[in-house]
Amino acid sequence: MSFLGIAIGLSSFVIIGILHPVVIKTEYYFGKKVWPIFAVLGTICLLVSLFVQSIFFSILLAVLGFSLYWSIFELFEQEKRVAKGWFPRNPKKK
Repeated sequence: MSFLGIAIGLSSFVIIGILHPVVIKTEYYFGKKVWPIFAVLGTICLLVSLFVQSIFFSILLAVLGFSLYWSIFELFEQEKRVAKGWFPRNPKKK
């Protein structure tokens, strides 16, 4: 019996769950202009995943990398949600 699949699934769930509020807070404080940071971090994770010997950690780094790429899309969508009034606008931000 192998629990690797369950561990990867649970870890993916946690990664996505953590990035959701990160996107919300990032848009609130910095806006969408910081999207290149997500792209660079995602690329680093994907490149490192190619060289990690452990299949478990390689998969998790790849999941994190692609989740960071997806967060770029969500950052732009979050700006639209704020414009619709679904999330609070930062009064200190232009």
